[in-house]
Amino acid sequence: MLIWENVRLALGSLRENKMRSLLTMLGIIIGIGSVIAIMTVSSSLTTSITDTFAEMGANNITVGLKQQSEESETRRNGMKFGTSNRSISLEEEDRLTDEMVAQVKKEYSTEVDEIALEESFGNGAVKSGGNTANISLMGINTGYFAANDLTLLAGRYLTDADVKGKKGVAMVSDKVVENIYDGNIDAALNQKINIEIDSVYYSFYITGVYQYDEEADSFSSDSEEDVTTAAYIPITTGKGRLHTDAGYERFTIVTNSSVENVTDFAENVEQYMNRKYYRGNEDYQVSTTTMSTMTTSMKDMIGTVSFAIALIAGISLLVGGIGVMNIMLVSITERTREIGTRKALGAKNSSIRLQFIIEAVTLCLIGGMLGIVLGFALGAVAAFLLGYAATAPMGAIIGSVAFSMVIGVFFGYYPANKAAKMNPIEALRYE
Repeated sequence: MLIWENVRLALGSLRENKMRSLLTMLGIIIGIGSVIAIMTVSSSLTTSITDTFAEMGANNITVGLKQQSEESETRRNGMKFGTSNRSISLEEEDRLTDEMVAQVKKEYSTEVDEIALEESFGNGAVKSGGNTANISLMGINTGYFAANDLTLLAGRYLTDADVKGKKGVAMVSDKVVENIYDGNIDAALNQKINIEIDSVYYSFYITGVYQYDEEADSFSSDSEEDVTTAAYIPITTGKGRLHTDAGYERFTIVTNSSVENVTDFAENVEQYMNRKYYRGNEDYQVSTTTMSTMTTSMKDMIGTVSFAIALIAGISLLVGGIGVMNIMLVSITERTREIGTRKALGAKNSSIRLQFIIEAVTLCLIGGMLGIVLGFALGAVAAFLLGYAATAPMGAIIGSVAFSMVIGVFFGYYPANKAAKMNPIEALRYE
């Protein structure tokens, strides 16, 4: 009951000196507001990145080749990096083969849904009359569609029959259709197109049209008409026509729901392939990476940077706390006779001390709550301008409230203790 009475007295004191109280709380408001704003932007950015990586395939594992080094270092995400400066070209016998891909799928048949293959055959252009569309010629298998989100607008996806038969078919984007066929998708289907790669023309029939994802290619500096989009062909067709090396530099494993820890499973696959196929290879070894490890690394980096910036912004809380101590000392001086009267009537030192500590805590709590509102508002505006949905950092909000109370106790104790130790006779005689 005594605590609530002290809270009521504290609020009454703040109402009597509104401007002074507001100016005192300003340091707390700015400090808490800055921290909350920074953490709101950080939380929003982290959520957006997590969602983006999830859309890209959170359960996907990329299996690739990394150059051996004399002194190798294994990072937390499983990637291996070396300290040697030697440079070794990737020979055909070093590359991943169809046999390896098939063996991995057989060995881990209960964990693997699909294995996606892809290879770039270079950039070029589709030309028809005076119209041109820039493309990147990509060879894929049907597993590619399980590992990547591709929206089909018309026609069909590439099939296993296309891959096995090395057929001359291609999937192109709606951007290609806009440039070559004036946006008429129906007119584009089953039409023959000529793709120029390094001054050589290759003919394909359009089997499907997919929707180009502008957000996924947001860093492109090309105009809408000149943007380069992927033209997907069977990987076997590309290797046969462009006479590239056999095998692959990488492939992607699409795991199913039975895999509880994708990172651990990726490490098992890496160890299995190195043990079975690359034990005697002095130049290259298999290395795996996952979207989940990339997401964790990105979140850790953002969290570290945000914490550092928030810590710098939080210095203003120290200034705010000093302001609270200063105003409490002034308040005690102004209320010296009141303190003397209370002590003369039998008030204990602990009661006087509690009264002023609660007043300081109340002052800091109100400032902290106003700072939370201001900080989240500023953070939401910043997140909106950056194109992210605002996410309330609940941990930071709860921490800010607790920290406000700590500031109140810490910076309020000295003035409160000074008031508690006053001599009642001297206090009553104070003018």
